[in-house]
Amino acid sequence: MAQETARVPTANGARYLQQLCKHWSHKLDVQLSGNEGIVRFPAAVATMTADPEGLTVSVEAEDDETLQRMKGVVASHLDRFAFKEAPLPFAWAKA
Repeated sequence: MAQETARVPTANGARYLQQLCKHWSHKLDVQLSGNEGIVRFPAAVATMTADPEGLTVSVEAEDDETLQRMKGVVASHLDRFAFKEAPLPFAWAKA
């Protein structure tokens, strides 16, 4: 498994987390509890945790190619919901 994590600075992390989980819950298995959300994609899992200073996003995938693609999917969706702040800085690092 391949995994990377990014810390995204934003004061609206909790709101974006809820929007992302609601958006993806129409087609994917999503768990949202408080300030943590887990989204299960067909070949990857995204775990997001919000706090007052930002959103921590971790993506785990079966292989590096899928990981890179899913990091882009998560980042582009987050930027769409955070259009007033976009593009948000994603400093991805291997977990």
